This record gives sequence, C-alpha cells and structure tokens, in this order.
Amino acid sequence: MNYHSRKTVAIINLPALVSNYNGLANLAPQSQTIAVIKANAYGHGAIEVAKTLTPYVPAFAVAFIDEAIILREAGITQPILILEGALSEDDISLALNHNFWLMFHNLGQISWLNQQPSPYPGKIWLKIETGMNRLGIAPEHADAILAQLTNQQLQNMVLCTHFSNAEQLGNPKTSSQIKSLAQINQAYGLKNSLANSAGILNWPQSHGDYNRLGIALYGASPIPTCNLPVKLSPVMTLQSCIIGLRQIKTGDCVGYGEKWQASRPSIIATIAIGYADGYPRNAKAGTPVFINGQLAPLAGRVSMDMITVDVSDIANVELGDTVELWGENLPIETVADYMETIHYELLTRVSARVPKTYIK
Repeated sequence: MNYHSRKTVAIINLPALVSNYNGLANLAPQSQTIAVIKANAYGHGAIEVAKTLTPYVPAFAVAFIDEAIILREAGITQPILILEGALSEDDISLALNHNFWLMFHNLGQISWLNQQPSPYPGKIWLKIETGMNRLGIAPEHADAILAQLTNQQLQNMVLCTHFSNAEQLGNPKTSSQIKSLAQINQAYGLKNSLANSAGILNWPQSHGDYNRLGIALYGASPIPTCNLPVKLSPVMTLQSCIIGLRQIKTGDCVGYGEKWQASRPSIIATIAIGYADGYPRNAKAGTPVFINGQLAPLAGRVSMDMITVDVSDIANVELGDTVELWGENLPIETVADYMETIHYELLTRVSARVPKTYIK
C-alpha cells in the first residue's frame, strides 16, 4: 500500500538535473563528464537519477561496488567507476564481469591486480596522492607500478587525483596538485582525471579526459553562487507542512531543554519533520524555513519527528500550509551556513522514511 498521510516529502526535479548536467558538461567540452551518484545520488535516488541521465553521460561513479551492483540490477548499462576501488581480491573479477572501472589507490590493490592469472583487461584508474592525504599512491611509487603494466593496460588507464581546495579560487594548492600529476604523466601521456565539481567551475586548466561531477550536478554549488559561470537549479526541494499552531506569552519556552524563550507574544508553528527524517538536531534557533512566501526562524530544539518555528511575522498562517526546508525558494547553501555544516551532509542525510516524488 503506497499511502502517505504525512506531507513530508523530497521533491526531485529531474529536468533540473539534466539541465545542470548539460550546463556543467558544456564548461568542459573536450572532457567526458562522469556523473557521480554515490550515496544514493547524494540522497536523490541513484536509480532514478541514473535512468534520467543515461542518454547524456559516458559513465557513472559510485563509492563502492555494492552501490554499482544495485544500478546493474536496475538495468543501468553504462560503465561505472568504483571510487574506492576493490575492497577484496574478488572485487577485481566482479568488476570485469560487470564493466565496472576500478580505482587503484594502494599497494595492496596493485598486488591483487598483479596476481590475476592473465593481464587485467578492464579499465584501470590509478589514483595519485598529490596533497589530499586520504587515498592515493605516493608519487615516488608511480613509476614502479606503471612499469609492471602491459602496453594494453597503459592504453586503457586513467591517471587521476583528487583536489583538496578547489573551491578556493586563489588557493595555490590546486595549481600544485595539477602540476604534480602532470609531472608524473609527462613520460607516459596517459588519459587523466582531476576535476571535481569545484574543479570544473573554478579551474579550466584541470579539465582532463574525464571530469567527475558530483555536488553541482544536484544544483548545490561548491563555490560562492555569485561566481558561478553557469546557472544551477536545485534538484531537491524538501517540504513538509504545519501540523500545529500555538499562541504563547512573553517568557514562555519552546521545545526540549527550554533553550528558546519568547521575547514577545508569539505564534509557534509545529512542522512534521525532525532528526529521524534527517533534519539535523544541531540546527540552531534562527535557521530559516520558507512559509507562504516568507522566511520563518526555527524556535527551540529539533525533535525526532517535529520542529517548531516562530511565525509571528507571517500573516494568515494556517494548519496544513506547506513549509519548504530547502530547495527552489530557500537555497540549501543558506540553510547549511546556519547549521554550520555543508550542503553535502544535508542532502545525503535525508532519511529513507521521507518519500521521494519525481518530477519528470
């Protein structure tokens, strides 16, 4: 029975997704732009997102092989890059059977590759550590690893790295990372991949044979929106509705712990969303929501299933009115700033009990 009496929903605008992809891919016309759909497409629904983007993308990327298998079982046929690579030796043969592209980023994975009964014919991505200090082969090991591979494997290889500060246009770290990878690749002329979303937007010199488009695909900018070279549209609008209205007196407190106190006679609206839905419990008083064309501030702590907001300055508020937590009218970047977090976290933490409605 597919019935939802609660009006809390994530509305996913698939035409906006396509528009974002095409606009961003056009910034790097000489590159192939991979759509990163890990973490259930950043909370948007990986299967629906993949099906929508199938006519446009050369490949998808996910974090680990389990996420890729779900896509194959749903009928997605494009190559899928596994960003964390093989986590067991069995993953290597599995990747070959399913046309997964494996990222190799440590010597253990290289050992598994060399132990294959015949030279591995699949696409190999070799990740080089250039300053992120998270995953990647140390540059001094690169030549020895590349020397072990056949000419066919080298032709089928992508040399890549990951930026640590690409969202900061003036930060010299990104230029240093670009130079480091180029120095390693100078003797080999391999295909390369450097740019994430911020790289695509901020660093044209990082546009490689493949770019890896993540957060910006979903209309959330990794850089200040005033500097965007292309229009991005939010793909997710998180909505709920008012389920309670209450008039309180000056000095009355709202919510657990009585952390918010009315400085005037106030009207408090209770909204059907809480931390069990992925709306962060650490959201501060004053965090905005959008009601009837205006912003209203959070009042009191976030509960498991509900939040409370001060609607004293909004006329004609009624039970059942729609509330936007972020999306078309309230940028998720604004909400994230109030919560002292990042929009990546807000999108990916929306829980499974929030149904998704897809606009096609």
